[in-house]
Amino acid sequence: MTLVLLGFAGVVWEWSGATLVADTAALARVEVQPFGGTLEHAQLFGPDGRAIALSVRSHRLTPQVRLTPGERVSAEVVIRRPGWLAWALGSKHRERLTLRAPVAHVSERWLTVPLESVVRVRFDRPVSAVAEGPNGHLAFRVLGSARRSITLPRRAAAGSLAVAAAARPWERLGTPVAVSWFPPARSPILLSSPAPGAQLTPAAPIRLTFSKPLAAVLGSARPKLSPRTRGRWQQADSHTLLFVPSGFGAGFSTKLRVELPRAVAVVGRAGRSLYTTRRLAWKVQPGSPLRLQQLLAQAGYLPLDWHASGPPVARTPHAELQAAVDAPKGLFSWRFPSTPRELRALWSAGRPSEITRGAVMMFEDSHGLAVDGLAGAAVWHALLADAIAGKRRVSGYSYVYVHSSVPQSLTLWHDGHTVLSSPGNTGVPAAPTQLGTFPVFEHIPAGTMSGTNPDGSHYDDPGIRYISYFNGGDAIHAFNRASFGTPQSLGCVELPLASAAKVWPYTPIGTLVTIEN
Repeated sequence: MTLVLLGFAGVVWEWSGATLVADTAALARVEVQPFGGTLEHAQLFGPDGRAIALSVRSHRLTPQVRLTPGERVSAEVVIRRPGWLAWALGSKHRERLTLRAPVAHVSERWLTVPLESVVRVRFDRPVSAVAEGPNGHLAFRVLGSARRSITLPRRAAAGSLAVAAAARPWERLGTPVAVSWFPPARSPILLSSPAPGAQLTPAAPIRLTFSKPLAAVLGSARPKLSPRTRGRWQQADSHTLLFVPSGFGAGFSTKLRVELPRAVAVVGRAGRSLYTTRRLAWKVQPGSPLRLQQLLAQAGYLPLDWHASGPPVARTPHAELQAAVDAPKGLFSWRFPSTPRELRALWSAGRPSEITRGAVMMFEDSHGLAVDGLAGAAVWHALLADAIAGKRRVSGYSYVYVHSSVPQSLTLWHDGHTVLSSPGNTGVPAAPTQLGTFPVFEHIPAGTMSGTNPDGSHYDDPGIRYISYFNGGDAIHAFNRASFGTPQSLGCVELPLASAAKVWPYTPIGTLVTIEN
């Protein structure tokens, strides 16, 4: 009899347990043996001790909030034992389990796929939801049932898409990874992002993904970038090199080239044929003409101010580069209420104008750059550097306009005031002064002026004072005449010595000169 009782007690002990284990659908599952009792309470906790809402069905614990794949979670359950066992084993039994939310990984990221076949991505475990697409623009979809593979849209022989997956319906998507596919080929195939020949922004990274591991394709060598661009090559994974620009990156409106250590196959523009090359090239976007004007206004090189409609552009290279290709909204306003109508008529926001060209020339001259009035890479980089540093020109804005109708005169305007109005001489009918607006391109205190007279003879006049060239050989300068106010020059604007001396300091390179009737 004693042996029977001992045997019965052993069976009861063996069948009165409860365990907490990971589940293939829920997060965890409570396994209660026949004499174990009933589930009374269940809780989930995050790594910081916060409670996680859950539902319990058929002893399965499922989070009611989205968990991140790999997130550590603690589960705790309380089992109430039957009353007839409570006296011996206690009324309650607690179980605790710490585990991580499952993570689904892509089984193979670099695929060889025949041209007519679909691109199939496989995972190391079944997944319930996926998102795929160009990085940053992923399309989410819930799968009808968990599966170990999905198909991707294929538009070219080779391509790359970002893929993210969730193993459970109650999880967030995992970190996206790039999945690339290539057609069968004898040579290594290169997939470039952006595609060769495409436009890119100065700060855009360049991603080169090879069908074979980098060590097999390039060894220890690295591509060469020209023109030289601040930044560095880094290995993103076993098949991918990434060039990340730094500072202001590549120059605006330049052609950026990469030379590879060996020839590789590249997918052509049609997306299906392959060609072999060692060189890739891209066009760097030009800066926005509107943003150029905004920066020149902020820096004090225009007779206008500009104020952003929204938050100001952050004084960082990244923010300024982004604004340079996608100009922020804002308003221009004239700095001075008495701006001459001739100057106002020249302004056009977002479009080329002589006001903008003159401002660029003035900026180039003040920064020691070649003066051509074109906003090339060097001008943009200097402008962005000044914007970040908050530099502003403080010497004011000047404008000169000349009336060629008799009596002829020159008016100098500066910062809202007429500084001087003086009689002057323009060109004779055989060598008239061209009408229009021109920026000063050379500014010298004294020099020799030479050329050809209307009758074919030559002149050579040394010691001419206060010269500001604005259109070819035409210049504002001092000249000794018996009278002023009528056409007497060979295209220049001649002034009395005292007037020329006063005008000259106000006409640095870039100053606009308008000749009108």
